[in-house]
Order: sequence, then structure tokens, then C-alpha cells
Amino acid sequence: MNQGTFPYIELDTPAILINLDRLEANIKEMSDLADAAGVKLRPHTKVHQAAEIAKMQIEAGAGGIEVGNVGQAESMAEEGIEDIVIAHPFSGTHKLEILKRLLIEKRAKLIVVVDMIEQAKQLSMLGQQIDRQIFIHLKIDTGIDRFGVLPGKPLLEMAKRLCRLTGVKFSGIYAHESGARPTKEDTDKMAFDVASTMCDAANMLRDEGIEFDSVSVGASPTFRATCRYLKEGKFPEITEIHPGNCVIGDLGYMNALGNMRESCALTVLTTVLSSSHPDHAVIDAGYKTLGADSMIGYRDKPGFFWNSNPGYGSVEGRSDLWLGRLGAETAWIFYKDPGKKLRLDDRLEIVPNNATLVVNLHDKAYGVRNGQIEKAIKITGRGRGS
Repeated sequence: MNQGTFPYIELDTPAILINLDRLEANIKEMSDLADAAGVKLRPHTKVHQAAEIAKMQIEAGAGGIEVGNVGQAESMAEEGIEDIVIAHPFSGTHKLEILKRLLIEKRAKLIVVVDMIEQAKQLSMLGQQIDRQIFIHLKIDTGIDRFGVLPGKPLLEMAKRLCRLTGVKFSGIYAHESGARPTKEDTDKMAFDVASTMCDAANMLRDEGIEFDSVSVGASPTFRATCRYLKEGKFPEITEIHPGNCVIGDLGYMNALGNMRESCALTVLTTVLSSSHPDHAVIDAGYKTLGADSMIGYRDKPGFFWNSNPGYGSVEGRSDLWLGRLGAETAWIFYKDPGKKLRLDDRLEIVPNNATLVVNLHDKAYGVRNGQIEKAIKITGRGRGS
């Protein structure tokens, strides 16, 4: 695996690689499962942040995309993507000006998620100002304790208040599953419980005469179970799913059962800067490249530590190496087998713990297939954290 024979030698390192065969297989799995379940797929693009990949997902059958914030919506709309849900509630003049620009100049079909009447009132004022109805989804807290109104009476009262506003249109309810223990049984249960909560909520609102179109759920660890339940005829009220990370994959989501190790499409290409020490080598990718997520929540899992060091990524094809310590621009690769040492200029591919952090630290990724670079992929949403 030395520099003279390793693929992608023309690239300066560190660099992001995306295995196109794996990416396309992940996109196809998402689309096929949603199609078989008879549900609309709206993938969350927060991980890859790339309009080119989002367009691949739409071409494969997705009915629009989802982003985390209004700045990311702007970056996607600038690339010609129009049907976008903004998943995180927001407020403030700057963000509302971006939304206004998208609605007027880009004529984008946007849906904004809210969980407070104050957020909705700001959108109402904007809608009246531009003489357009802004579509809003109400987020329901199904156990994450982040955004969302509680099911039951709080949800009903909030929905009624939203329906009385002018300049906006209440168009759906939205939930995101998270926090299940990493077992298939617990993940399946979370998918079932959230789907049940959302269907009960939808029926309660409709019984009160409140009309809306969308009942949206989804997360990478649960979407397969959700699609299975829908295919079995359960939860007919659900209209849309919005998984995200599993199209790219990383070690964190692998531990959460969102993807398998062999389906991880993103790696970081690095070079050995020094092999002078007997117990480790130093590479040119630190936390400015890999982020600094040690996945400490999995510290009780067997194999989490090696020689008291957590792992910050997995070296492709080298289970004898342990990425156990990060600096700003460098990292330590420890030898689990002292007889298999690295050399100066050796190149390694690392599957990161958290692909979201990695992507957000780079301007572009390189799409590769069969050991060859096929294209550069712009990280469209980088720096668009408004």
C-alpha cells in the first residue's frame, strides 16, 4: 500500500473519497424500500450536503429533499432543487430574509418545520408581506427531547392556533426517531412506537376537522423497519419518510444499525508523514479533517478502547491499525501488530466515526470507482449554516 502503487496518487491529502458503487447501492436501497412500502421518500441531505448527490437521489425516485437549516435550503435551491423541507425550526431577520429570497426569486416549493407559535407568527408575517402562503409542518416530540410539541392536547392546541394564522398553511406533522439502543429489537420498537404516535396524532387532528396532507417520520436506523411495517399494511396514515445518513454511512451509524460497515461510502484518504516511532505512525489528517467524535456513548461496548485509546475511525483493510489519537492536522496510527509497520508516504483510507463532521470540513469530495477518480463532487452546503 505504498505511494507508488496506491490508487488516487494524483490527489493531495487529506481528501474525501466517495465510493460511487456503494453510494449508488445505498441510494437504490432507500428508493426500493420506499417504493415497495408505497411511501414518499424525502432523504435528508445533512450528511453529504451535495446537490449532485441530492439530484441522484431524486432521479432514483425521491420526491424532494430535506435540509437542516435555511442556509442549506438556499444552497440546494441555487442548484435547481425546488422541493425542500427545512427540518429545524428557526427565527430571526437574517434567516427570514433568506427564506423570502428563496420564495420570491427561486420560486422554491418550501416547507418549514415549526414547534412554537412565535416561529409560525414570523412566517405568517412574511407570507402576508409577499402575498404567499408558506407551508408549515408541526414537529412532534416523540422522545428525543430536542424540538417538538408533545402529543395529545399540546399538539391539538398548537395545530388549532396554526390554522388560525394567515399567510401560512398547516400542511403536516413531522417526527424524527432517535435514541434507540443499538439492537434490532429496540430499533424496530422505536420505529413502531413513533409510527403509532404519529398515526394517533393524525387521526386526532382529523377528528377535530383539521386538514393536512403529510405525516412524516424517519431516521437512518429505523427507516427499514418503518418501510417493512408499511408494506405489511400497518400505519396507512404515514405518507413520507426522511432517512439521511445511511446513504453515506459511518461508524457511528453502523453502531446505531443505520448502515453496515461494507456499505460505508465515504473514506478519508491520508498519507503517512512519519514512521520514526516503533509503536505508531503519524498521518496528515487530524480533527480538522476527521472531526473529533470519539463515539463516547458506546464506551461500554467491547472493543471500544485499545490500550486505553478510543478509536476515531477505521482503516480500510488494516484491522491491525488503530487510529487512537488526534491532533489538529495530524493523528496517531498505533500498531496492534508490531510486525506490520507503516512506511513514510504510505497512503491509507479511513472510514470516519462521523461522516457529517468530515463532509462539513471539506469543499469537495472525489467520486471513485474501480480504483479510478470519476468526478469531483462539490460540497454545496458547506458554510451555509444559517
